[in-house]
Amino acid sequence: MKLVKEIDKLKDLIIEVRRHLHMYPDLSGEEKDTRDYIKSVLEEEGIEDIKTFDNHYGMVVDIKVDENKPTLAFRADMDALPIQEEGDKPYKSRKDGIMHACGHDGHSAILTGFLIACHRHKDELPFNVRGIFQPSEEVMDGGSEDLIKDGALDGVDAIFGLHMYPYLKTGEIGYKYGEMMASADMFEIEIFGKSAHGARPHEGVDAILTAALVINSINHIVSRKIDPLHPAVISMGTIEGGKAANIICDYVKVTGTVRSLNDRVRQNIKEMMEEAIAGVCRSMGARYKYEYKFGNPELINDDKMVDIVVKAAKKYARVVDLKLPVMGGEDFANYLKVVKGAFFRLGCCNEDKNTCYPQHHPRFDIDEDSLIIGAKVFAGILKEYK
Repeated sequence: MKLVKEIDKLKDLIIEVRRHLHMYPDLSGEEKDTRDYIKSVLEEEGIEDIKTFDNHYGMVVDIKVDENKPTLAFRADMDALPIQEEGDKPYKSRKDGIMHACGHDGHSAILTGFLIACHRHKDELPFNVRGIFQPSEEVMDGGSEDLIKDGALDGVDAIFGLHMYPYLKTGEIGYKYGEMMASADMFEIEIFGKSAHGARPHEGVDAILTAALVINSINHIVSRKIDPLHPAVISMGTIEGGKAANIICDYVKVTGTVRSLNDRVRQNIKEMMEEAIAGVCRSMGARYKYEYKFGNPELINDDKMVDIVVKAAKKYARVVDLKLPVMGGEDFANYLKVVKGAFFRLGCCNEDKNTCYPQHHPRFDIDEDSLIIGAKVFAGILKEYK
Protein backbone atom coordinates (compact mmCIF):
# COMPACT_ATOMS: atom_id res chain seq x y z
CA MET A 1 0.00 0.00 0.00
CA LYS A 2 1.73 3.16 -1.25
CA LEU A 3 -0.04 5.28 1.33
CA VAL A 4 1.57 3.33 4.17
CA LYS A 5 5.01 3.54 2.56
CA GLU A 6 4.54 7.29 2.26
CA ILE A 7 3.77 7.49 5.97
CA ASP A 8 7.09 5.76 6.68
CA LYS A 9 8.82 8.44 4.61
CA LEU A 10 7.00 11.13 6.58
CA LYS A 11 8.15 9.89 9.99
CA ASP A 12 10.66 12.69 10.56
CA LEU A 13 8.11 15.33 9.56
CA ILE A 14 5.42 13.87 11.83
CA ILE A 15 7.84 13.89 14.76
CA GLU A 16 8.93 17.43 13.90
CA VAL A 17 5.29 18.60 13.93
CA ARG A 18 4.64 16.85 17.23
CA ARG A 19 7.70 18.40 18.88
CA HIS A 20 6.86 21.89 17.64
CA LEU A 21 3.35 21.58 19.05
CA HIS A 22 4.74 20.23 22.31
CA MET A 23 7.13 23.15 22.67
CA TYR A 24 4.46 25.74 21.92
CA PRO A 25 1.23 24.48 23.50
CA ASP A 26 -2.03 26.44 23.55
CA LEU A 27 -4.78 26.20 26.15
CA SER A 28 -8.39 25.41 25.27
CA GLY A 29 -9.95 28.24 23.28
CA GLU A 30 -6.55 29.78 22.55
CA GLU A 31 -5.31 27.44 19.80
CA LYS A 32 -4.81 30.05 17.07
CA ASP A 33 -1.03 29.56 16.84
CA THR A 34 -1.43 25.78 16.89
CA ARG A 35 -4.02 25.88 14.12
CA ASP A 36 -2.03 28.34 12.03
CA TYR A 37 1.13 26.24 12.32
CA ILE A 38 -0.64 23.06 11.19
CA LYS A 39 -2.31 25.00 8.40
CA SER A 40 1.06 26.28 7.19
CA VAL A 41 2.51 22.76 7.12
CA LEU A 42 -0.43 21.50 5.07
CA GLU A 43 -0.36 24.46 2.70
CA GLU A 44 3.35 23.96 2.12
CA GLU A 45 2.42 20.52 0.78
CA GLY A 46 -0.04 22.09 -1.63
CA ILE A 47 -3.22 21.19 0.25
CA GLU A 48 -5.70 23.95 -0.54
CA ASP A 49 -9.14 22.85 0.65
CA ILE A 50 -8.75 24.13 4.21
CA LYS A 51 -11.57 25.80 6.12
CA THR A 52 -11.14 27.89 9.27
CA PHE A 53 -13.79 29.63 11.36
CA ASP A 54 -14.37 33.05 12.88
CA ASN A 55 -15.95 31.85 16.14
CA HIS A 56 -13.37 29.22 17.15
CA TYR A 57 -9.96 27.83 16.17
CA GLY A 58 -11.11 24.60 14.59
CA MET A 59 -10.07 23.62 11.10
CA VAL A 60 -11.49 21.26 8.48
CA VAL A 61 -9.30 19.88 5.71
CA ASP A 62 -10.72 18.05 2.70
CA ILE A 63 -8.96 15.81 0.21
CA LYS A 64 -11.65 15.07 -2.35
CA VAL A 65 -11.54 12.18 -4.78
CA ASP A 66 -15.09 11.93 -6.08
CA GLU A 67 -18.12 13.67 -4.57
CA ASN A 68 -20.17 10.55 -5.35
CA LYS A 69 -17.97 8.43 -3.09
CA PRO A 70 -18.20 8.22 0.73
CA THR A 71 -16.30 10.68 2.90
CA LEU A 72 -14.39 9.38 5.92
CA ALA A 73 -13.49 11.88 8.61
CA PHE A 74 -10.55 11.65 11.01
CA ARG A 75 -10.39 13.88 14.07
CA ALA A 76 -7.51 15.24 16.16
CA ASP A 77 -7.79 17.56 19.16
CA MET A 78 -5.28 20.39 19.58
CA ASP A 79 -5.49 21.90 23.08
CA ALA A 80 -3.04 21.56 25.96
CA LEU A 81 -3.46 21.69 29.75
CA PRO A 82 -2.59 24.22 32.49
CA ILE A 83 0.20 22.04 33.91
CA GLN A 84 3.86 22.94 34.51
CA GLU A 85 5.95 20.41 32.61
CA GLU A 86 8.73 18.58 34.44
CA GLY A 87 11.80 16.94 32.93
CA ASP A 88 14.58 18.09 30.65
CA LYS A 89 13.75 16.76 27.18
CA PRO A 90 14.86 19.05 24.33
CA TYR A 91 11.26 19.64 23.19
CA LYS A 92 10.01 20.60 26.65
CA SER A 93 7.23 23.20 26.70
CA ARG A 94 8.49 26.77 26.23
CA LYS A 95 5.36 28.16 27.93
CA ASP A 96 5.30 28.28 31.71
CA GLY A 97 2.37 26.47 33.24
CA ILE A 98 1.14 24.96 29.95
CA MET A 99 1.97 21.55 28.49
CA HIS A 100 0.61 18.81 26.27
CA ALA A 101 0.02 16.35 29.10
CA CYS A 102 -2.66 14.34 27.30
CA GLY A 103 -1.12 13.65 23.89
CA HIS A 104 -3.11 16.05 21.73
CA ASP A 105 0.15 17.17 20.12
CA GLY A 106 0.59 13.57 18.99
CA HIS A 107 -2.96 13.34 17.67
CA SER A 108 -2.52 16.50 15.59
CA ALA A 109 0.84 15.36 14.25
CA ILE A 110 -0.61 11.99 13.24
CA LEU A 111 -3.50 13.58 11.37
CA THR A 112 -1.19 16.12 9.72
CA GLY A 113 1.11 13.39 8.41
CA PHE A 114 -1.80 11.21 7.33
CA LEU A 115 -3.38 14.06 5.34
CA ILE A 116 -0.09 14.84 3.62
CA ALA A 117 0.29 11.18 2.64
CA CYS A 118 -3.29 11.16 1.32
CA HIS A 119 -2.62 14.32 -0.69
CA ARG A 120 0.51 12.85 -2.25
CA HIS A 121 -1.43 9.74 -3.29
CA LYS A 122 -4.77 11.35 -3.97
CA ASP A 123 -5.29 9.48 -7.23
CA GLU A 124 -5.17 6.17 -5.35
CA LEU A 125 -7.55 7.03 -2.53
CA PRO A 126 -10.72 4.91 -2.45
CA PHE A 127 -12.72 7.58 -0.62
CA ASN A 128 -12.81 11.26 0.15
CA VAL A 129 -10.87 12.13 3.30
CA ARG A 130 -11.70 14.87 5.80
CA GLY A 131 -9.39 15.94 8.60
CA ILE A 132 -10.99 17.67 11.58
CA PHE A 133 -8.64 19.58 13.87
CA GLN A 134 -10.61 20.34 17.00
CA PRO A 135 -10.02 22.97 19.69
CA SER A 136 -11.21 22.90 23.30
CA GLU A 137 -11.48 19.20 24.04
CA GLU A 138 -10.23 19.63 27.61
CA VAL A 139 -13.03 21.93 28.77
CA MET A 140 -16.69 21.46 29.56
CA ASP A 141 -17.96 23.25 26.47
CA GLY A 142 -15.98 21.13 24.06
CA GLY A 143 -15.09 22.24 20.56
CA SER A 144 -16.79 19.30 18.87
CA GLU A 145 -20.21 20.90 19.19
CA ASP A 146 -18.99 24.11 17.55
CA LEU A 147 -17.52 22.18 14.65
CA ILE A 148 -20.68 20.11 14.21
CA LYS A 149 -22.79 23.31 14.13
CA ASP A 150 -20.42 24.74 11.53
CA GLY A 151 -20.83 21.75 9.21
CA ALA A 152 -17.74 19.68 9.94
CA LEU A 153 -19.79 16.49 9.59
CA ASP A 154 -21.80 17.57 6.55
CA GLY A 155 -21.48 14.84 3.94
CA VAL A 156 -19.46 12.61 6.27
CA ASP A 157 -20.31 8.90 6.19
CA ALA A 158 -18.15 7.78 9.12
CA ILE A 159 -15.67 9.28 11.59
CA PHE A 160 -12.66 7.85 13.41
CA GLY A 161 -10.49 9.13 16.22
CA LEU A 162 -7.67 7.92 18.42
CA HIS A 163 -6.11 8.80 21.76
CA MET A 164 -2.60 8.26 23.07
CA TYR A 165 -2.78 5.67 25.88
CA PRO A 166 0.12 5.13 28.28
CA TYR A 167 -1.62 2.08 29.74
CA LEU A 168 -0.81 0.18 26.54
CA LYS A 169 2.67 -0.44 25.18
CA THR A 170 3.90 1.05 21.94
CA GLY A 171 2.79 -1.33 19.22
CA GLU A 172 -0.57 -2.03 20.84
CA ILE A 173 -3.99 -0.72 19.80
CA GLY A 174 -6.90 -0.81 22.22
CA TYR A 175 -10.46 -1.22 20.96
CA LYS A 176 -13.87 -1.44 22.60
CA TYR A 177 -17.25 -2.35 21.16
CA GLY A 178 -20.26 -0.31 22.22
CA GLU A 179 -19.99 1.87 25.33
CA MET A 180 -16.38 3.00 25.69
CA MET A 181 -16.42 6.15 27.81
CA ALA A 182 -18.83 7.82 30.20
CA SER A 183 -20.87 10.97 29.95
CA ALA A 184 -19.26 13.83 31.87
CA ASP A 185 -21.48 16.35 33.68
CA MET A 186 -20.76 19.04 36.27
CA PHE A 187 -22.77 20.43 39.15
CA GLU A 188 -22.68 23.33 41.59
CA ILE A 189 -24.54 23.47 44.91
CA GLU A 190 -24.83 26.64 46.98
CA ILE A 191 -26.08 26.40 50.57
CA PHE A 192 -27.40 29.56 52.25
CA GLY A 193 -27.61 29.50 56.03
CA LYS A 194 -27.53 32.14 58.77
CA SER A 195 -24.50 33.45 60.65
CA ALA A 196 -24.28 33.28 64.45
CA HIS A 197 -21.65 33.20 67.17
CA GLY A 198 -19.91 29.84 67.40
CA ALA A 199 -20.90 29.67 71.06
CA ARG A 200 -24.61 30.15 70.21
CA PRO A 201 -25.21 27.84 67.21
CA HIS A 202 -28.94 27.63 67.90
CA GLU A 203 -29.30 31.22 66.73
CA GLY A 204 -27.97 30.46 63.25
CA VAL A 205 -28.34 27.99 60.39
CA ASP A 206 -25.08 26.13 59.90
CA ALA A 207 -24.28 25.99 56.17
CA ILE A 208 -21.24 23.79 56.78
CA LEU A 209 -23.22 21.15 58.67
CA THR A 210 -25.97 21.36 56.05
CA ALA A 211 -23.44 20.91 53.23
CA ALA A 212 -21.92 17.92 55.04
CA LEU A 213 -25.33 16.26 55.31
CA VAL A 214 -26.05 17.07 51.65
CA ILE A 215 -22.77 15.50 50.56
CA ASN A 216 -23.43 12.43 52.69
CA SER A 217 -26.91 12.06 51.26
CA ILE A 218 -25.73 12.46 47.66
CA ASN A 219 -23.01 9.86 48.18
CA HIS A 220 -25.71 7.29 48.93
CA ILE A 221 -27.35 7.74 45.53
CA VAL A 222 -24.96 5.50 43.63
CA SER A 223 -24.77 2.80 46.31
CA ARG A 224 -28.49 2.68 47.15
CA LYS A 225 -30.57 4.14 44.34
CA ILE A 226 -28.76 3.16 41.12
CA ASP A 227 -28.86 -0.36 39.69
CA PRO A 228 -25.33 -1.72 40.35
CA LEU A 229 -25.32 -3.10 36.80
CA HIS A 230 -25.29 0.49 35.50
CA PRO A 231 -21.99 2.13 36.54
CA ALA A 232 -22.14 5.70 37.80
CA VAL A 233 -19.84 8.04 39.70
CA ILE A 234 -20.62 11.18 41.70
CA SER A 235 -17.50 13.00 42.91
CA MET A 236 -17.25 16.20 44.92
CA GLY A 237 -14.35 18.26 43.65
CA THR A 238 -14.41 21.44 45.73
CA ILE A 239 -16.02 22.77 48.90
CA GLU A 240 -15.72 26.38 50.00
CA GLY A 241 -17.18 28.14 53.01
CA GLY A 242 -16.63 29.77 56.34
CA LYS A 243 -14.98 32.99 57.51
CA ALA A 244 -13.62 32.25 60.99
CA ALA A 245 -13.35 29.45 63.52
CA ASN A 246 -15.84 31.04 65.92
CA ILE A 247 -18.56 32.00 63.42
CA ILE A 248 -21.40 29.74 62.30
CA CYS A 249 -20.97 29.66 58.52
CA ASP A 250 -23.77 31.10 56.41
CA TYR A 251 -22.62 30.06 52.93
CA VAL A 252 -21.00 27.00 51.36
CA LYS A 253 -20.42 26.14 47.69
CA VAL A 254 -19.81 22.58 46.54
CA THR A 255 -18.87 21.56 43.00
CA GLY A 256 -18.33 18.18 41.43
CA THR A 257 -18.81 15.83 38.51
CA VAL A 258 -21.17 13.02 37.54
CA ARG A 259 -20.19 10.18 35.21
CA SER A 260 -22.44 7.45 33.82
CA LEU A 261 -22.77 5.04 30.91
CA ASN A 262 -26.54 5.18 30.61
CA ASP A 263 -28.51 8.27 29.62
CA ARG A 264 -31.54 7.32 31.72
CA VAL A 265 -29.32 6.89 34.78
CA ARG A 266 -27.77 10.26 33.98
CA GLN A 267 -31.16 11.97 34.01
CA ASN A 268 -32.24 10.17 37.19
CA ILE A 269 -29.09 11.22 39.05
CA LYS A 270 -29.75 14.87 38.29
CA GLU A 271 -33.25 14.60 39.77
CA MET A 272 -32.22 12.47 42.77
CA MET A 273 -29.48 14.92 43.66
CA GLU A 274 -31.95 17.77 43.85
CA GLU A 275 -34.30 15.69 45.97
CA ALA A 276 -31.45 15.01 48.41
CA ILE A 277 -30.38 18.65 48.52
CA ALA A 278 -33.91 19.94 48.98
CA GLY A 279 -34.73 17.44 51.71
CA VAL A 280 -31.66 18.20 53.79
CA CYS A 281 -31.96 21.97 53.41
CA ARG A 282 -35.63 21.88 54.35
CA SER A 283 -34.89 19.94 57.53
CA MET A 284 -32.02 22.30 58.46
CA GLY A 285 -33.84 25.52 57.66
CA ALA A 286 -31.38 26.44 54.89
CA ARG A 287 -31.92 27.61 51.33
CA TYR A 288 -30.07 26.29 48.30
CA LYS A 289 -29.27 26.89 44.65
CA TYR A 290 -28.51 23.89 42.45
CA GLU A 291 -27.13 23.96 38.92
CA TYR A 292 -26.54 20.80 36.90
CA LYS A 293 -24.75 21.17 33.59
CA PHE A 294 -24.86 18.36 31.06
CA GLY A 295 -21.52 17.86 29.35
CA ASN A 296 -20.36 15.27 26.84
CA PRO A 297 -22.64 12.25 26.35
CA GLU A 298 -21.41 8.70 26.73
CA LEU A 299 -19.11 7.57 23.92
CA ILE A 300 -20.69 4.64 22.06
CA ASN A 301 -18.75 3.05 19.23
CA ASP A 302 -20.47 1.50 16.22
CA ASP A 303 -19.65 -2.21 16.18
CA LYS A 304 -19.08 -2.40 12.43
CA MET A 305 -16.74 0.60 12.57
CA VAL A 306 -14.81 -1.07 15.40
CA ASP A 307 -14.46 -4.15 13.18
CA ILE A 308 -12.85 -1.94 10.55
CA VAL A 309 -10.42 -0.47 13.09
CA VAL A 310 -9.46 -3.93 14.34
CA LYS A 311 -8.84 -5.24 10.82
CA ALA A 312 -6.77 -2.17 9.96
CA ALA A 313 -4.80 -2.23 13.21
CA LYS A 314 -3.89 -5.92 13.04
CA LYS A 315 -1.54 -5.20 10.16
CA TYR A 316 0.53 -2.68 12.09
CA ALA A 317 0.05 -3.46 15.79
CA ARG A 318 -1.16 -5.97 18.35
CA VAL A 319 -4.83 -5.37 19.04
CA VAL A 320 -6.08 -5.43 22.61
CA ASP A 321 -9.73 -5.83 23.58
CA LEU A 322 -10.21 -3.28 26.36
CA LYS A 323 -13.39 -5.15 27.40
CA LEU A 324 -14.52 -2.62 30.02
CA PRO A 325 -15.44 1.04 29.51
CA VAL A 326 -13.81 3.81 31.55
CA MET A 327 -15.57 6.58 33.43
CA GLY A 328 -13.55 9.35 31.81
CA GLY A 329 -15.28 11.63 29.32
CA GLU A 330 -14.38 12.50 25.73
CA ASP A 331 -16.21 14.90 23.45
CA PHE A 332 -15.58 12.71 20.40
CA ALA A 333 -18.85 11.25 21.70
CA ASN A 334 -20.71 14.18 20.16
CA TYR A 335 -19.59 13.22 16.67
CA LEU A 336 -20.83 9.67 17.23
CA LYS A 337 -24.29 11.03 18.02
CA VAL A 338 -24.42 12.37 14.44
CA VAL A 339 -22.58 9.78 12.32
CA LYS A 340 -21.35 6.25 12.86
CA GLY A 341 -17.72 5.80 13.80
CA ALA A 342 -15.19 4.46 16.26
CA PHE A 343 -12.68 5.74 18.79
CA PHE A 344 -9.60 3.71 19.70
CA ARG A 345 -6.54 3.79 21.95
CA LEU A 346 -2.97 4.12 20.69
CA GLY A 347 -0.38 2.59 23.01
CA CYS A 348 2.57 4.92 23.72
CA CYS A 349 4.22 3.39 26.80
CA ASN A 350 7.90 2.46 26.47
CA GLU A 351 9.74 1.90 29.75
CA ASP A 352 13.14 2.39 28.08
CA LYS A 353 12.05 5.82 26.85
CA ASN A 354 10.34 6.77 30.13
CA THR A 355 6.96 7.33 28.43
CA CYS A 356 4.64 5.47 30.78
CA TYR A 357 3.47 8.33 32.99
CA PRO A 358 -0.32 8.71 33.13
CA GLN A 359 -2.14 11.44 31.26
CA HIS A 360 -2.30 14.85 32.96
CA HIS A 361 0.96 14.11 34.77
CA PRO A 362 3.71 16.80 34.58
CA ARG A 363 6.13 14.21 33.14
CA PHE A 364 3.72 12.76 30.59
CA ASP A 365 5.39 11.97 27.29
CA ILE A 366 4.83 9.61 24.35
CA ASP A 367 6.98 7.15 22.49
CA GLU A 368 7.14 8.85 19.10
CA ASP A 369 7.31 5.49 17.33
CA SER A 370 3.61 5.23 18.16
CA LEU A 371 2.84 8.21 15.91
CA ILE A 372 3.63 6.27 12.76
CA ILE A 373 1.50 3.34 13.93
CA GLY A 374 -1.45 5.67 14.47
CA ALA A 375 -1.11 7.17 11.00
CA LYS A 376 -0.86 3.71 9.45
CA VAL A 377 -4.03 2.57 11.20
CA PHE A 378 -5.81 5.59 9.71
CA ALA A 379 -4.52 4.49 6.31
CA GLY A 380 -5.66 0.94 6.96
CA ILE A 381 -9.15 2.17 7.78
CA LEU A 382 -9.39 3.65 4.28
CA LYS A 383 -8.60 0.22 2.86
CA GLU A 384 -10.91 -1.78 5.12
CA TYR A 385 -13.96 0.51 4.99
CA LYS A 386 -16.79 -1.01 2.99
